[in-house]
Amino acid sequence: MAAVLSAFTCLAQSGGEIDSPKQLPDATISTSIGVVIAPTAVRAQSGEFVRDLQIKDFEIYDNDKLQKVTADLQDSPFSLVVAIQRSADMTGILPKVQRIGSALTDLVVGQDGEVAVVGFDSHVQIVQDFRGESDKIPQALKKLKAGSYGHAAIDAVRESVRMLKSRPRERRRIVLVISEKWDRGSEGSVREALLQAEFANVSIYSLNVSTAAAELTSQPMPQPPPPFPTTAYHVPAGAPLTSTTIDQNYYLGNWVPLFANGVHSAEDVFSDNTLDVFTRFTGGKGYSFDDEKTLDKAIQNLSEDLHCQYLLSYAPNNLNEGGFHRIRVVVKQPDLDVQTRPGYWVAGKPE
Repeated sequence: MAAVLSAFTCLAQSGGEIDSPKQLPDATISTSIGVVIAPTAVRAQSGEFVRDLQIKDFEIYDNDKLQKVTADLQDSPFSLVVAIQRSADMTGILPKVQRIGSALTDLVVGQDGEVAVVGFDSHVQIVQDFRGESDKIPQALKKLKAGSYGHAAIDAVRESVRMLKSRPRERRRIVLVISEKWDRGSEGSVREALLQAEFANVSIYSLNVSTAAAELTSQPMPQPPPPFPTTAYHVPAGAPLTSTTIDQNYYLGNWVPLFANGVHSAEDVFSDNTLDVFTRFTGGKGYSFDDEKTLDKAIQNLSEDLHCQYLLSYAPNNLNEGGFHRIRVVVKQPDLDVQTRPGYWVAGKPE
């Protein structure tokens, strides 16, 4: 199959390191691989992107085996699915997100791009598919209404990847998730969604909502009633046994739920950062925001990142090797920083 190299016009953007694939749960699948696409950014020591490289300047190694890279020097248009968390705890954040529709179409996808919109709380809803007009994305975002308290980010990614699978192969396939970093309520697994994205050559980016900002700007989750009758509770000596004092004693001034959510969020940073796994292993990147100013900056950084990459692709010559295939891109010039997706998973060696 024809492989594609697209050198996009570059602005500027800061980079990060790619961690070991050991962070991904052990899994293999049996889907066949045709072409592997490796979005690659190249920077000088100054941090500025290098944008004048040719196909002869690159080498790609798959499990340390040299691969053949071919090129089509025309820019590939974007197919972008924007998956937006619309749960109840996004009540205060959602209006800020709804105002970025024009920026997504103008800065991110460009004139030849196409955009679809997915909203999710406990369930995933297609707000606008690819048959809609991209200039109507602002109106599509305004249709999003806050829903339940769950946010099924994994299921939203799975649906977004499913939508992108039908797009032409010459288009660049991207999912942008605007959500808190962790998942709450998905039926699918991170492993399943990630593998589907890898085999569909989908890159996942994220705009990470500050959990603290979401909690402080939304209505608190309704608390269940006390499990025992009022007369079964103890109150401080001399205090009247009333419904008010029982509520204060039971909920501790209504700050216990917020504290519990804060602890949960802190633990998730280390143990359950769902969006981080998606972005790292598909060659994407995550950006954080907590207000309109930082959201605008995140959109600008996203645009610079997307439009400053070489799309290297190849048909692997070593698919008899099962497990994780590590991708390494080398530029045959000194003192350059090269960043690409860490690799992909394949099924075990055929018998």
